[in-house]
Amino acid sequence: MTAVAATFLVAAIQVQAVRERTYPPLDLDVEAVYVTSGNAVRRLVGAYDGLAADIYWIRAIQYYGGAKRRLDARPALPEPPPMLAAVESSEYEQLFTFLDITTTLDPLFEIAYRFGAVFLAEAHPAGAGRADLAVRLLEKGLVEQPDKWEYMQDIGFVYYWYEHDYRQASAWFAKASEVPGAPVWLKGLAATTLAQGGDRQSSRAMWEAIRQSSEVDWMRATAERLLTQLNVLDRMDEIQARLDALARATGAPPSNWQTVIRAGVFPGVPLDPTGTPYELTPDGRVRLSESSGLFPLPVEPGRATLSR
Repeated sequence: MTAVAATFLVAAIQVQAVRERTYPPLDLDVEAVYVTSGNAVRRLVGAYDGLAADIYWIRAIQYYGGAKRRLDARPALPEPPPMLAAVESSEYEQLFTFLDITTTLDPLFEIAYRFGAVFLAEAHPAGAGRADLAVRLLEKGLVEQPDKWEYMQDIGFVYYWYEHDYRQASAWFAKASEVPGAPVWLKGLAATTLAQGGDRQSSRAMWEAIRQSSEVDWMRATAERLLTQLNVLDRMDEIQARLDALARATGAPPSNWQTVIRAGVFPGVPLDPTGTPYELTPDGRVRLSESSGLFPLPVEPGRATLSR
């Protein structure tokens, strides 16, 4: 039975490869997972569970990418109504199932746990907006490898970055720091998070530590991007302070950059690190352009409109 299952599995892959070369892939709105139990899939594939795990991981990436592309293609709305939010949530509704099956077939599949957690935790439209499922996936990995400090660190990041729960984040960073072989900066990060969680200084310390210590190129690139975004937030605060000073001097907020430039506040329209001009709203507020490669900016506690 195992040999038969493996034969069908390999044949299915070959048939699908021929099909994709012959016919363009369809952009389906819904992708079905007909077998939702990882244990059931494991029984079907027998000794080929490693191969099956790779296939399901590829499917998870394709599913995530397809959902994100469909959401990115939708017109941007300032405040998505509840009905649209429900639709967005459904776009990723099977993502955890793919990741759960993948990690059941291969319980040591580190990339599936760590990248999968990011896919799940990221807010719409970049991800599923399910930090709870991200933590659940990483905790599943810890059942298999209780001394995997990287998973503990990642859970701390989820609580810090997506949930803004700094007490939980600090506790997980501290737990990770106690594992033999964990980087020494985790202990300091735990203390900083507990004392200053939520401010840009602690965020910058966290991502700088990741940038310097990560062995995964993708994680380093993510850290560098987020550090740049934090610098943008600082720069926007500086610009806004000068705009507010102009508003106090003239009695009205500037509604366009031409007014600001004529007043001598800036020699030209301020640019973000990608070279994209910052935008100025009619009520005199600076914001990052949606056409910038750094959009959207991370949302800070108590400042829910920073990215718009």
